[in-house]
Amino acid sequence: MTKKKTKVILDADVINHFFRGGLLYMLPKILPEFQFVVLDIVINELPDLVLSSLEAVIAKEKSIIVEKFSEFGEEKREYLRLTATSGLHLGRGESACMVYCRFHNDVVGSSNTKDIIDYCTKYNITYLTTNDFLYYAIQKGLISKKEAERFIQKVRSMGSFPPVVDFDKYVCNKI
Repeated sequence: MTKKKTKVILDADVINHFFRGGLLYMLPKILPEFQFVVLDIVINELPDLVLSSLEAVIAKEKSIIVEKFSEFGEEKREYLRLTATSGLHLGRGESACMVYCRFHNDVVGSSNTKDIIDYCTKYNITYLTTNDFLYYAIQKGLISKKEAERFIQKVRSMGSFPPVVDFDKYVCNKI
C-alpha cells in the first residue's frame, strides 16, 4: 500500500509570484515529496496568461493537479462562514485553501499572511509562503540566494509584494 503524499494547496498569489518571477515550472521541483494541488476556485482567480502557463506546467509535471473544492458538508459550511459578508471577509481562494487543509491535514501555499496566519494558527495548519518556497529551493541547490533576491525584485517590480528578506537569516516555516 502506497503512503498518501501530503498535499500543498496553492493559492493564486504564490502561483502569480512564481509566474511573474519566471520560475513557475520550478515550483513542483522544490518539494517533490509533496503533491501540489490547485483548487478549482483558485483556478478561477488566475489571469488567462498565468492560467495557460500553469496548464502547461500541469501537463508536463504530474506533481501538480487540479481538484474540485467540496460542495457539501462541513468543509462547505466553513468556507461559506469565512467568505460570508458577516464573517471574516477572506478571499475565496485563501478561504478554500485553508478549509481544505484544515479538514485534510495538508499544507497551505499562500503569501497572504495577514489573511491566513490567525486561521492557520487557530487550527494548527502548516503554511508556506513564496519566500519559504524560495528558501527550500536555495537549500536544495535549485537556485542561488542571488537568484532568489532577483526573483523577489522582479516580482515586486511587476506589482506583487513578497517581502524582501535576507536568506542568510531567514527563518522558514518548517514542514
